[in-house]
Amino acid sequence: QVELVESGGGSAQTGGSLGLSCAASGLTFSSYTMGWFRQAPGKEREFVASINWSGGSTRYADSVKGRFTISRVNDKNTVYLQLNSLKPEDTAVYYCAATLHPEVIVMHQAYPYWGQGTQVTVSS
Repeated sequence: QVELVESGGGSAQTGGSLGLSCAASGLTFSSYTMGWFRQAPGKEREFVASINWSGGSTRYADSVKGRFTISRVNDKNTVYLQLNSLKPEDTAVYYCAATLHPEVIVMHQAYPYWGQGTQVTVSS
């Protein structure tokens, strides 16, 4: 069974950094496009970043471009999200997702597999 498990969430100050990891099992990891999404209380789920099977193509939401970096290590079945220059508005539950769509994609409906989420809290 496909399983995605996020880790690395926690608390940080404005301007600080956090590193998130998502470990995948039950799938051929190198066949999947991976994505990160986030959802704050009372708000809709929003796209954060996506990376294709090889890591050669990435895409970011405008709100995080230049601050966050998505990467993957296929030999470890893991996708990462490095969050730098954090702002209070980055506070949310962050979700890892996987899809067989061959290109980076921003629509959450395109991702059939999801992790349980990890909380990121940024204080001023």
